[in-house]
Amino acid sequence: MTDLAPPEPHERGARVELDPVPLAVVRRDGVVLDDVRDLFDEGYAALGRLLGDGTLVPVGPALAIYRGDVTARFDLELGFPVAEAPGARIRAGDLEVVGTTLPAGPALAATHLGAYDDLGDAWARLADTPGASHTNTWIEVYGVDPSSDPDHLRTDLLMPVRD
Repeated sequence: MTDLAPPEPHERGARVELDPVPLAVVRRDGVVLDDVRDLFDEGYAALGRLLGDGTLVPVGPALAIYRGDVTARFDLELGFPVAEAPGARIRAGDLEVVGTTLPAGPALAATHLGAYDDLGDAWARLADTPGASHTNTWIEVYGVDPSSDPDHLRTDLLMPVRD
């Protein structure tokens, strides 16, 4: 199974193989970057309530999957790996949690250490890896509590690529 929280940081451009890990996510379609902070707050608050009452049991760290052109409109999934993806929609306040899987296949990886505000530059460096042919899917795996000191945040970047 894909290790979404390896103990050591990824070297930029490291090649990894992603397995179809089951996920429970809040999905939002047609979003823009300016909305992401609020969507994260709403989505992870809803997921947190389901984790707190035992409806969902995570088996790995929080993650976000961006699908599409992140400079325009794109789809966003916020969630956690779970032992088994939910088969039916789960209401969480005004939001719904659905089951899905991590995109399977080859990916390039990198680890960003530092503030979330610098993730755009980290993604640009990863996308510039020689020979990278991305699929317009971008995965962020959050290694520490987001309320931590920004200098101590760890985000693993996974960029699925074509063979």
